[in-house]
Amino acid sequence: MSKKYNVCVLGATGMVGREMIKVLEQRDFPVNQFLPLASERTAGTKVTFKGKEYTVELAEPGSFEGMEIGLFSAGAKISEKLAPEAVKRKCIVIDNTSHFRMDPNVPLIVPEVNGHAIKGHKGIIANPNCSTAQMVLALKPIYDAAGIERLVISTYQSTSGWGKEAVAEMYEQTKAVLADPSAKVEVKYLPKRIAFNVIPQIDSFLDNGYTKEELKMVNETRKILEDDSIKITATTVRVPVAIGHSESVNIQTKKKISAAKVRELLSKFPTVKVMDDPAKGVYPTPIDCVGSDDTLVGRIREDISIPNGIEMWIVSDNLRRGAALNAVLIAERLSNA
Repeated sequence: MSKKYNVCVLGATGMVGREMIKVLEQRDFPVNQFLPLASERTAGTKVTFKGKEYTVELAEPGSFEGMEIGLFSAGAKISEKLAPEAVKRKCIVIDNTSHFRMDPNVPLIVPEVNGHAIKGHKGIIANPNCSTAQMVLALKPIYDAAGIERLVISTYQSTSGWGKEAVAEMYEQTKAVLADPSAKVEVKYLPKRIAFNVIPQIDSFLDNGYTKEELKMVNETRKILEDDSIKITATTVRVPVAIGHSESVNIQTKKKISAAKVRELLSKFPTVKVMDDPAKGVYPTPIDCVGSDDTLVGRIREDISIPNGIEMWIVSDNLRRGAALNAVLIAERLSNA
């Protein structure tokens, strides 16, 4: 990559935004001019990129003049308002919010899975939900080898998926309960107490009883794999973990495939790492994935209840692999085009 790009990060003070800045630096993305942006709430904050301190500027339509690539992670409403303004100014937007994901005119990309679809962009490229991104990486080689008839998904998602405020809330509640098990803790950001608890609700409930998060996984998976025929159901759960989403995924394939073959396929797939030797206590947990570029897969086994069933356990750093790294990998594809 000989050309250097003017790059802005919108949402630069958030957990994903800060991770985006870190990944840009670690992967030595060819940045000419760097511009951190945020809303009024955190504009003026300082961030560091490649040893230089920058003041985070207030994001306005004119901020994108001269910018070529914009990494957006400041919330759906802000992306709805500012992404078109960036595109008008010839800045390609890689958006990490939910706003554009299901827009038929916007490609929804995990580069290792459907990188070919990037070329169809019209100025905006969507980053999937972090729980979807890690899952489709493990599904893609299975889909190509045996097809997928149905998915049954249960997630165990960290508090950082909500944001830094939810992580702080978890820690504060935990300290309060450790000091006094009968203490009444403040519940502000998550729907119920998260300390020493799990919450079977991520995002709001819809009329059909599913949450928005659950239907994101259904719809985004079909769009990324380019197959609306896959039957999918999901239950998404918040757990008292700071970083790292875990998923139990039951896959019914169209053709028979063995657990051994699945291990072989996954071990060859980029950014997927197989950790699967239960007899020796080898399987991934959220602690194992923090800071890693890889999606970790274990507990791979054949489902004893149906003919063509595979069970697996998928773990990934939701801030990095599920969001920031995916966005930078998209930017790298653009720069190499």
